[in-house]
Amino acid sequence: MVLIADNLAIAGRHLPLLEPTSLAVARGELLLVQAEPQPTRTALSLGLSARMLPTQGTVSWSGNPATRSVRLISALVDSPEINEPEAHLKVRDLVAEDLALQPGPIWRRSGINSWMKKHRMEDLANEWLDAIEPIQRLTLLTHLALEDRDIELLVFDSPDRHGIAEDQWFQYLESVATGRRAPAVVAVVQRIPEDWNGSTAYAGQVQQKLAAATALPPLGDLAAGLQAAAETPVGPLETAVGPTGEPAPQKPGNEQNETPHTAQPVEAEEPAPATGPEESSTAPNAPKELS
Repeated sequence: MVLIADNLAIAGRHLPLLEPTSLAVARGELLLVQAEPQPTRTALSLGLSARMLPTQGTVSWSGNPATRSVRLISALVDSPEINEPEAHLKVRDLVAEDLALQPGPIWRRSGINSWMKKHRMEDLANEWLDAIEPIQRLTLLTHLALEDRDIELLVFDSPDRHGIAEDQWFQYLESVATGRRAPAVVAVVQRIPEDWNGSTAYAGQVQQKLAAATALPPLGDLAAGLQAAAETPVGPLETAVGPTGEPAPQKPGNEQNETPHTAQPVEAEEPAPATGPEESSTAPNAPKELS
């Protein structure tokens, strides 16, 4: 399953918040996207998680561009002035609030104490959120986002803004992407760390691997071409073949002016036409910003 943003752009009141950007990320992969300034990072994060409709382009999950479908499987994590937790909360209170908002019957939700113990955070329960280590904060918010079992995509808005060492935060996010749940993980950051060797993208540009993928013919077209080639009747042979398997002798003369004798076409059995539902695609309506 793959998230694909195709020429995603978001307009601002006076200037564009996000220039056309294309990228792709699959489940089990961490993609780092460099964007400046902060409003651009937030706009891109909102667009990728389907919390804001684009002015241009589309965002799709496994080929489905429906906004609701992308929103249901995605979680926006720690976006400044959007859903970042308030610093005056205690860890226990934040966990209680988030667990109360989880979908499903209340009796299926984890209790606060059992949840904290499950994730080995019981020692942090009574700490103020702004007093715990930044990497602990990032870990806490990640576990809370993944509490929803439908989540397959995590979008982090500026996880590098809290002073965590570069190799520490991207290694942690990479472990989340390759963990048991294996979500697709996007981190929209101020800069790409020098030690990062994984997938990267840049706001206002097309991701290199996405451009290479779109240059190849779709698998459906390739399969159809192979099937059509297999169904094509065999045409006349270039050289006549005698009964013994040797080339049949030709009449003497000017070989350039005489038409060579050819064998009759071999009649191939016409296969039954393939049946199946026709694929169709519809272009999304002109996007507008969510109220």
